[in-house]
Order: sequence, then structure tokens, then C-alpha cells
Amino acid sequence: MITIIAATNRPNSNTLKVAKYYQQQLKQKGVESNLFSLEHLPVDVLNTDMFGKRSTAFQKIQDLISNTDKFLFVMPEYNGSYPGVLKVLIDACNFPDSFYDKKTALVGLSSGKYGNIRGVDHFTGVCHYIHLHILPLRIHIPNIKTELDPDGNLIKEDTIKFTNEQIEKFIKF
Repeated sequence: MITIIAATNRPNSNTLKVAKYYQQQLKQKGVESNLFSLEHLPVDVLNTDMFGKRSTAFQKIQDLISNTDKFLFVMPEYNGSYPGVLKVLIDACNFPDSFYDKKTALVGLSSGKYGNIRGVDHFTGVCHYIHLHILPLRIHIPNIKTELDPDGNLIKEDTIKFTNEQIEKFIKF
């Protein structure tokens, strides 16, 4: 099972649009996937699901994570890195079995010109620690506001080419 994680809790984000785009592209290739946006984390996750506690609301998320074989993280740039809410998700999940020896692909995006290169690198270190195997082709989408049409589809030819290549490799990974 593949789960795409839109790694921000910002409502109506470009991150969610890109995550939905990836889900649509996977479906066109005959691959079903789940989509989880971090805007749906329980509001009290820091108080109820850290350090061995487990809430009923988070248990559904934990079950999704536990049943996933491959993750695709779509991460916006927040202050030169990835969003803290993504680290909260990782920290709230059961360790080490939630991610251990599973696979992932990483997509960074930003409104600036670097496509969250630094944040993807930072998250790569976390992935190594939790034993997630990373697809070598990591995608960075800069100037995200110029990359999407009003329906949330990527429109730039080179970005479409590279995301398609990543998707093909991820399916085979």
C-alpha cells in the first residue's frame, strides 16, 4: 500500500494540490494510493500521542502508517527546512516499526527558487534514522505558484517530465 503524505497542516495548501496530483498520476498508471494531509492530525496530538500514549483519533492514523509499505512525502519549505508538524507525525508514530525497512520518495516544494532542497536533505537524515529506504530521485519544485494551474495540475513541461520519471521509478522501487 502506498500513502502520500501532504506534510503541512496549512488548509488548502499547494502541498495538498501537489499530493493530489501525484495520487491522480499514480491512479492513471493503475496504482491506488491513500492520501493523508497533516491538517487532519488531531489538534491535541502533542499532549495525547507522544511518549507511548495513544488516542483513539491518532490510532486510525497509526493504523494507516502501519499498513503502508511505501510513503511519498510532499514537503513545503518552512523556515529553510520541512514543517515541524511532519516531525510531530514521525515522533507520534510507534518506533521503530512504523517506518522500519519501508520505502519512500521525497518531493520538496517552495515559493522560492530552490524547491526546499535543504528541507528534503534534513528530512533525509530523519528517514535514515527511522530506516526508511529513500528513492534516489528526489524532486524539488521551486516557485510553486507558477507551477500549478487553477485545478492543481502541474503545467511546466520539465516538472511534469521529472515527476513522471519519479513516479515510474517509485512504482518499481
